Amino acid sequence: MPALAAAVQPALPAHANRPLSAEWEVVDLPLEKDVLLLDIAFTGSDPNHGFLLGSRQTLLETFDGGKTWEPRTVQAAQDEGFNFRFNSISFNGDEGWIVGKPAILLHTTDGGKSWERIPLSAKLPGAPVLITALDGKGSAEMTTDQGAIYVTSNGAMNWTAAVQETVDATLNRVISSGISGASYYEGSFSNISRNDAGEYVAVSSRGNFFMTWSPGQTYWKPHNRPSTRRLQNMGYTPDSRIWLTTKVRERPVGACCADFARDWWLQSSRIWLTTKGGDVYYVDGSGEGQFAPAKINSRGFGILDIKFVDDRLGYACGGSGSLFKTEDGGQSWKREKAADELAANLYELVFTPGGLGFVLGNDGVLLRRIAQA
Repeated sequence: MPALAAAVQPALPAHANRPLSAEWEVVDLPLEKDVLLLDIAFTGSDPNHGFLLGSRQTLLETFDGGKTWEPRTVQAAQDEGFNFRFNSISFNGDEGWIVGKPAILLHTTDGGKSWERIPLSAKLPGAPVLITALDGKGSAEMTTDQGAIYVTSNGAMNWTAAVQETVDATLNRVISSGISGASYYEGSFSNISRNDAGEYVAVSSRGNFFMTWSPGQTYWKPHNRPSTRRLQNMGYTPDSRIWLTTKVRERPVGACCADFARDWWLQSSRIWLTTKGGDVYYVDGSGEGQFAPAKINSRGFGILDIKFVDDRLGYACGGSGSLFKTEDGGQSWKREKAADELAANLYELVFTPGGLGFVLGNDGVLLRRIAQA
């Protein structure tokens, strides 16, 4: 299919960005208020040139590190007649990829000046939710909400399945092995995270259990959740340690979580656990896999994402404008009180290799870090 240029949309009236604090500003976006922002990425050739994605086919472009944004459209997506939800974007140099739902794949080799619509099979298991541009021309890894992982090295002309067994088949095989909640699996993941080593962790749609996958494995490995409460999200720190969130306020974490830490992360690393009520737990470093509570005053709002810039500096975000910062590796957190005024839930934190930082929320809310910690 021929490449199609990304046309400029008529912009809504622009306003100046508004400082939120000494570290963050609220970016004025040419968007309607009901857009949910979902991902952001910058090209490898220019750390200030990037794209912002969201629901309602939202595609914005910046050339100044995210200070200002202009709307773009891809005609191939417009012609389809669907209102696509653009889920994920990734660049390697000027080569970039976008995936969305209903199933759509866009590809650029010129830094987003033009985007090619690449057909996907009607038999694709699930909707694409994550795309990762890999080293090598035409190389990428695409993941769906049903756990399918496909790799291409020729610009998506051909794909190779990295997972040989469907998640349903895996769970049918292991239900008798004691994976709690596996029989209630509804066929999809609610959240999927990937680290730089190509390892994945995913939360089942009901939060009953989670699954992991590493390159070379033929199937996803299921794990019991480390508490009686359902999981909400999981992810990695920069050194590939895992954190997780649950959907309901937790009692203090006990033996079940210690067993989980010993089994899954081999005692030595930090695992993050937060509750919908806003509690945060971490492995205490004793080598015994015990969890200790972090000091965070969440005011009862759920923590929806945690990201670390390095081993000590990290941020957490959540419901009703909740935004927190840690400078001691997550043992204690300080609330950004100025964010309390935001009438939005903050869902995603993104920090780029070029040193930029963003918080993505609903209702078109985007925060940009304006001061390095």
